[in-house]
Formats: sequence, structure tokens, C-alpha cells
Amino acid sequence: MTVKPNPSREAVRAVVPRMIELSEDVIYGDIWERPNLSKRDRSLFVIAALIASYRPEQLKGHIGRGFDNGLTKDEIAEVITHLAFYSGWPASMTAARVLKEVMDERGIA
Repeated sequence: MTVKPNPSREAVRAVVPRMIELSEDVIYGDIWERPNLSKRDRSLFVIAALIASYRPEQLKGHIGRGFDNGLTKDEIAEVITHLAFYSGWPASMTAARVLKEVMDERGIA
């Protein structure tokens, strides 16, 4: 499988080439391709995990991937709202800002 180029990975490839190779071969080449969960569902779970662990830099790319995998803005917004009560209001408010940035960049109203 050919993994789509990603600016975040490319920015650090020269510094941690093996880590990027593992990301592409194992995470995206194997884990994301396993048949028991759809990519859409995987995106939903990863977005939730990134919100809960307060990882806004990674969240931005995965929200974009979530849109590409069929998630809607309403579904992502619902996850953000739901997690406000489980992982904290600040984490969800940051996630809401990231969602808006991604939507603005993609021209999603």
C-alpha cells in the first residue's frame, strides 16, 4: 500500500526516519487497513482519543482524515461535546477550535 504524503511526517522524516517508516508501514499500512473496523470508525475513535489526551496538533490531521473517511461535521462536533464531560471542558474547547480551523481550510460550512 502506498501511504499518502503528509506534511507533519515530512517535516520530521530526516530527524526520525525509522519512526516515520513505522508510522507508514505499521500504523497506516497495517493497522488502518485491518478489516474488522471501517476507516470511518477508526477515524472516530482516533479523534476521540486525541481529544481525551489533549493532542491538538495531531487532532488537526485526524479531523481532516475523518472528513476524508466519511465523518460529518455534526458527528465530530458531537464527539467533542460528549467528551467535554469525560475528558474536560478545556480539551473539548480546544478540539472545537481545531475543528473550525479544519472546516475553514476545507471550505466546510
